[in-house]
Amino acid sequence: MTFNKKRKLELNQFTSNASEVNHTLFKYDNDKFIEIASSLAYYLKLFSSLKKFLEYIGLVTIHLIDQEFSLVVPLNEKGKIWIENVYCFEKTQFISINSEIRNFLKESKILNNFKIKDSYIIENFLETKFPQYSINSNKLMSRGKCRGFFYVFENKSKNYNSYAQERNISFLINFLSVGIENYLLIAKNKKHENVDREISSGAEIQSRLLPDFCPTIFGVDLAAHCRPALQLGGDYYDFMSIKPNLEEIRRQKGRWALVIGDVMGKGIPAGLLMTMLRGMLRAEVLTGLPPDRILHDLNQLAISDLDQSHRFITLFYSDFDPRTKKLRYANAAHNPPLLWKSLENKVVRLDADGFVIGLQQNAEYQCGSINLNNSDVILYYTDGITETTNTVGERFGEDNLIKSFESLCNKELTAKEMLDRIFKILDKFAGTNKKLDDDASIVIFKLK
Repeated sequence: MTFNKKRKLELNQFTSNASEVNHTLFKYDNDKFIEIASSLAYYLKLFSSLKKFLEYIGLVTIHLIDQEFSLVVPLNEKGKIWIENVYCFEKTQFISINSEIRNFLKESKILNNFKIKDSYIIENFLETKFPQYSINSNKLMSRGKCRGFFYVFENKSKNYNSYAQERNISFLINFLSVGIENYLLIAKNKKHENVDREISSGAEIQSRLLPDFCPTIFGVDLAAHCRPALQLGGDYYDFMSIKPNLEEIRRQKGRWALVIGDVMGKGIPAGLLMTMLRGMLRAEVLTGLPPDRILHDLNQLAISDLDQSHRFITLFYSDFDPRTKKLRYANAAHNPPLLWKSLENKVVRLDADGFVIGLQQNAEYQCGSINLNNSDVILYYTDGITETTNTVGERFGEDNLIKSFESLCNKELTAKEMLDRIFKILDKFAGTNKKLDDDASIVIFKLK
């Protein structure tokens, strides 16, 4: 065998051995990467503490990337530096770095007014503080938002496996981004769950403020229902005995106040104001004053609170004496109730001049009265009824309500049956699964 052939054979053997070693090393490195990735993926589904998650990532970086130490500077939901979660993945000899970096961030002016462009201030500090290291700076991006920064400190005097290093750093960047994003979403969901629980509790309390059932008033058939657009609503109706201390039979034949109102808007603010209004009105009713005086005094009591909330209330107040069948009423710009006059076979509107509650300091209200007859029916309602729209945007309107009411009054129906049919007519008009645009309430007052 010639020297050249021998040399060529040795060279081929060396190349084959080197390739086998590299393949083995690559396979070992790849297996280790897959094992760590699987472990991280499992942990990501379980973690509830961002600090513990970052500590776990710190342990993983020791096995994944060749570095002296690394640093994570996360941003909170407002995009500010999350100082309590700034974390340095460090070896024992660098144990003081974490506190030094935190002290710098606390003393700098960027902590409370941080902008993404201010990240250069952090980089300048790190480069000045650690000139012996090459600093690899990376943004942690998730869903188009920057969730923080990841800095890897590499010793300038060392050579690194560039492919494995870049791959593993990229992997950690993605994992940190997803981890921080997940934690923010979990925290946000918990806040929403707490708010939902509070709203549900508020809605339950508010539903108890509306009458659970209609009282027994001598010679009267009553029915009432409220459909809030949201969990908490601003509609209000009530039935109150003017003299609640009387025994049951005498109370049934005594005077009763019937009221329906609507707080501007809906949801929590409207619900709170409705609750406030109810307490004030119930105290006023016990004075036994005429309806116009009740509304005048109620406006005086509520105007300061309503003025601060920039809201107002429409309210129709009436009182009824079963012995004389006389109904007195006053209106604070609410939708006038509809009266079916059985003897004349027609519908009229019960209205009186008056301003909304909470708009004018010295508002005056007019008092109207009417003597009712057997089989007369009054429909009290809020504007959520007439403002209901269908799929093409048409309003139900007062004319449709009057026609529907008139048709039902010509049938032998109870107050409850009339109320149910009006809501069915409304649902048919609005269309299947159409959500209400506003709270909708109805009270049916029918003389036997």
